[in-house]
Amino acid sequence: MQRDFPESDWKVFRELHVLARERFCTRVLDEVPRFVRDTEHGSHQRYVGLFRWLGERKDELARAFDDPRRSNMLWKLAEVHAQGLLTSDEFARFTPQTRERVESLLQARGWRAAQQDDEPEKA
Repeated sequence: MQRDFPESDWKVFRELHVLARERFCTRVLDEVPRFVRDTEHGSHQRYVGLFRWLGERKDELARAFDDPRRSNMLWKLAEVHAQGLLTSDEFARFTPQTRERVESLLQARGWRAAQQDDEPEKA
């Protein structure tokens, strides 16, 4: 992936990447109680279900947040955007060129950007 984006986008990415990671982790932790409250399955089934589900979330976390570098910024930003971890105002902080490239990456992968509420919970 080419790295031809303005330095200002890299600075915004570094700032928002931390915020998006906190939102992701909050979202995951908020879902854990559903496994605990499940009364239709035994403890072992719930444990195995939680373990598998956390493994899937771990993979999502890695794709979006592990090893953020300039060379993979657009891919990481596309992952974060696809997971709805940025508000529209936050995404708008990137230059139009970068936003268009991220949208193109999403389309090429057949992904759609999930929309984060404009008033996300504080992470």
